[in-house]
Amino acid sequence: MARSRKRRPPTARSVTRRGRGVRGPMLPPTVPAWRTRGQKFDRLVLEAFAPLDTRWHDRLTKLDIAVDDVPKIRPLHPDSVTWPDEVVADGPVPLSRLIPAGVDRHGTATRARIVLFRKPLELRADDPEDLLDLLREVLVQQVATYLGVDPDVIDPDAG
Repeated sequence: MARSRKRRPPTARSVTRRGRGVRGPMLPPTVPAWRTRGQKFDRLVLEAFAPLDTRWHDRLTKLDIAVDDVPKIRPLHPDSVTWPDEVVADGPVPLSRLIPAGVDRHGTATRARIVLFRKPLELRADDPEDLLDLLREVLVQQVATYLGVDPDVIDPDAG
């Protein structure tokens, strides 16, 4: 007497348990969809900073650009929300900050750096082109503050 063996359809658990799950990455590293949001943002920052760097490279050699996800700074006066000149903000939300060169707690000299806050900037842009324009604006303002000149001097085409 032969019994007919009905096989159950494979489930995700049985496939993984028997070693027949996903064996490699779903996307190859060469396609744009493989990059994380942070990596895409970093690439846009470099693209936005490139024209400024080519024009002002000799004066920006001691300036670093950094990216942080969210701001960890608070306004000087919480009631009126005023920010120092080193902070570019949209109302109560800071978008970037210029940290001047100085000395850290260990006595090591630090370089000046512009810190861009990724999430507030991304939330204010509708698409990557808007984000690139916003990054250019913020970087022009921060470089102007760093060099002590008017933003129109840094990027005359912005107006």
